[in-house]
Amino acid sequence: MFEKTYLEEELDINIADFRENLSTVNEVIYFDKSEYLREKTSNPLIINHVIRQAEGLLKDGNKNNKLFLYGTLWNLYRINGLPQKAIHCLTYCLTQALEERNPTREIVSLIRLGEALKYDRNHKKALDHFNKALGMCEAHKIDEYRDFVLQHKGKCLMELANLNEAEDCFQKALTLRKQKGNHSLIDSTEQAIVLVREMQR
Repeated sequence: MFEKTYLEEELDINIADFRENLSTVNEVIYFDKSEYLREKTSNPLIINHVIRQAEGLLKDGNKNNKLFLYGTLWNLYRINGLPQKAIHCLTYCLTQALEERNPTREIVSLIRLGEALKYDRNHKKALDHFNKALGMCEAHKIDEYRDFVLQHKGKCLMELANLNEAEDCFQKALTLRKQKGNHSLIDSTEQAIVLVREMQR
């Protein structure tokens, strides 16, 4: 029922409706334990449909919408196996953050770009971005995203088989996430710790 309704929607959706419907995408995204807990989709048709909607909305030229849409598209492209397109989106977002001298947006863009680079098998460059984001969190005292940096850095290190260092990142992320009290984030990190310990055996 969900799939039929969603796929029958018009592609020329407005931005408000697009934002409202976007949360439903999470229903078809999961962490794949067989691939280092990378995010995958159980329904590429829905992801492709939302991508086409977002690409259509990009044509309106609204700068604020463009940042939001690129920030959405990078994730959908990455999950759908198109990391180069994700990198293109995030390069734009990072450039805008730098021009605006907005350290929070820069940190978010660095984390996301690091993830896209990891999916593009450029782990070394991904780690450079995560380390830069972590340094910015410390320099600007922006603690809100520190756990995200550590989580994604840990996953990148896990894929490189640097398992002890990866677990150290996950443990630090878990401490921060317990302080936040966000059960979804805590669960995500605990899954990563279980996997990295299985790999260590």
